[in-house]
Amino acid sequence: MLAAALFLLPSSSAKTSKTNPGKAVTFSKDVAPIFYKNCAECHRPGEAAPFSALAYKDVRPWAKSIREKVLDRTMPPWQADPHVGEWANDRRLSKQDIDTVIAWIDQGAKEGEAKDLPPTPKYNEGWVIGKPDIVIPMPERFTLEASGPDEYQYFQVDPGFKEDVYVQMAEARPGNRKIVHHIIAFIVPPSKNGPEMAKMSREEIQKMRAKMEKDSIFYRDGFLSRVKMDAPVFDDGCSIPTEITKRSGRSSEESGTLLCGYAPGMNQGIWEPGMVKKIPAGSKIMFQLHYSKAAGSVQTDLSSIGLVLAKTPPQKLLQTRPVSNNYFKIPAGADNHKVTACWKVEDDIHIVTLMPHLHLRGKSQKIEAIYPDGRKEALLDVPNYDFSWQTVYYYKKPVAIPKGTTILVTTTFDNSSKNKFNPDPTKAVRWGDPTYDEMMIGWIDYTVDNQAVKSVAINK
Repeated sequence: MLAAALFLLPSSSAKTSKTNPGKAVTFSKDVAPIFYKNCAECHRPGEAAPFSALAYKDVRPWAKSIREKVLDRTMPPWQADPHVGEWANDRRLSKQDIDTVIAWIDQGAKEGEAKDLPPTPKYNEGWVIGKPDIVIPMPERFTLEASGPDEYQYFQVDPGFKEDVYVQMAEARPGNRKIVHHIIAFIVPPSKNGPEMAKMSREEIQKMRAKMEKDSIFYRDGFLSRVKMDAPVFDDGCSIPTEITKRSGRSSEESGTLLCGYAPGMNQGIWEPGMVKKIPAGSKIMFQLHYSKAAGSVQTDLSSIGLVLAKTPPQKLLQTRPVSNNYFKIPAGADNHKVTACWKVEDDIHIVTLMPHLHLRGKSQKIEAIYPDGRKEALLDVPNYDFSWQTVYYYKKPVAIPKGTTILVTTTFDNSSKNKFNPDPTKAVRWGDPTYDEMMIGWIDYTVDNQAVKSVAINK
């Protein structure tokens, strides 16, 4: 489950040639600055990576694996085509950085002088975003049984917000990484949660979801939601008739607005000053937890989200939209099955982030803009999708998208035996919560141009 364990695996594509630039290279003087800048956010105590990059004694045993992964660019993980888009969080090492790391290892991975070591980066223990102003935990500790299929559990929390809250940074934090595959925290405003839902227990929420999906394309499989195998098939999501989508009965994304999430490799929600997410007064927070039983024993979890509130007046409200297709069907053995989804933009907007989400058969995803004049432009191209790294791609500069543009998301799936991660290439696959089913989503964070943001007293 820990994607960072990729460092443990040998790479058949790693080059074997030696690099020796002639000068002595040490960890303290040359390599530590690279690791501190590009690796330590995940490779430090308390995070998912299998070793810390902060100290020589912790790095040295991994030198051979680091060489392989740096050479084939598996680490730091970055799946996007570098020729499409300019990204603020681009993790790729420069050629000079790669040459330096390889030279250090080829020269014997020496430590160097302590006086040359740069200051150790400062991190707030437990939170990437720093100390949160507000921490909202699940309402109760959840116990997961040792065996059986994955579980999706929903927990509703009333944070007690009497006024609108403006969030500058948000982070979902798993309480037990052994079993938490992902977390999604939704804002459920008063207009959607109502007084009766506010009083519902977790079990009652589960029953409500099951009832809503009874006559839809979805069915309940224990704690999981899945699409019926005989449901209508539309691989081209841009051509689904409106009357079909109205009858779908989907009840997850519609339950609220995405606040933040956690998945292996996923970035935290950190937005520039003035750009915020709004939690309306009276809103509830709905936790969606995907639990995996890979630990093989009874486990408990108490996950939470942390919020850093805006310290300057809000200027732009960040919104999140999933551009998705729930109607696709991937034939057994298909190695390059194409599925599309569309969103017709109804306002002038600026796109801030993009994030593909697929499961184990996900092969690639491209997100494009088809402008009103017919011109097409690639916004993001991920030619080799890796389920282990749920990367959110932050634009260096938000991209302007005029009203009337169609956002086209094109995904390919590999359901063949050539896909080593494929749970079963002999079966056709439809949408579903569990990772042995599939999903097809292009998540988009955006702001609406000329959106009125009322003057408020900012959070103290």
